[in-house]
Amino acid sequence: MINMNAQYRSTFEEVAKQIPFEPEICIVLGSGLGDFAEKVETHKSISTSSLPNYPKSTVEGHHGFLHFSKYADKKLLIVQGRIHFYEGYKISQCVVPVFLASKLNCKNILLTNAAGGVNTNFKPGDLMLATSFNGMNIKKEITELIGLASLEQKNSMLNFPSKQLNEIIRKAALEEKIHLQEGVYWYNKGPAYETKAEIQMISKFGGDAVGMSTVYEAVYAAYLGLNVSSISCITNFAAGLSPNKLSHKEVMETAEIVKKDFERLVKKFIELI
Repeated sequence: MINMNAQYRSTFEEVAKQIPFEPEICIVLGSGLGDFAEKVETHKSISTSSLPNYPKSTVEGHHGFLHFSKYADKKLLIVQGRIHFYEGYKISQCVVPVFLASKLNCKNILLTNAAGGVNTNFKPGDLMLATSFNGMNIKKEITELIGLASLEQKNSMLNFPSKQLNEIIRKAALEEKIHLQEGVYWYNKGPAYETKAEIQMISKFGGDAVGMSTVYEAVYAAYLGLNVSSISCITNFAAGLSPNKLSHKEVMETAEIVKKDFERLVKKFIELI
């Protein structure tokens, strides 16, 4: 089991020196969704490159900032710049934002991501609320991080998603008249996109959308006792479901189209929580 307190003590201590308040809600922004950070009132922005031991995000569209912001009288920590396993980092490094949110006494976390649509009823531009997750070997990777030794710890993996937060997200979508899909998020390590055969397998095993993030953050957040939910922006059809070649450019372009609905949904969620 990795001692995150020891490994990232200096990271937390530096953040703690600078924060204007303790956040109530942490929002991790996925690919193409980083603009949301500019749609709320920011009180303090910390460049993650200035923090000791904080991993650098190398993916296009993931700026490295921790924003302490407010919206609807709620105090927010917005993570602009996700850390992915496929960038060559360890799982323990990928969950540093979740670790910091917990250390700052934040109780709620919303994870967002860009994902490929596996469910043929989905289309690019849809937003999907995660009802569960799956993926090859993901439990093995997470257990190596948190050292699941007791039954109580093992059951923490069942605490994603938060029923309370998911109900709030559903209500937010209803009030904003946003069509919200629901389904299982399938985790793939990346960095390569899935093959047609892999997508067929994922579909047969009940996956509705596939991406390269979120699950390790969700499990770790649940393990720490946070309320956690996830929203995916379906940015493309998965391999074999469209004649188009998969690309990060397509992901970013679709996220640009859907960002207004995403912004309205997340803002309403913040108001209702």
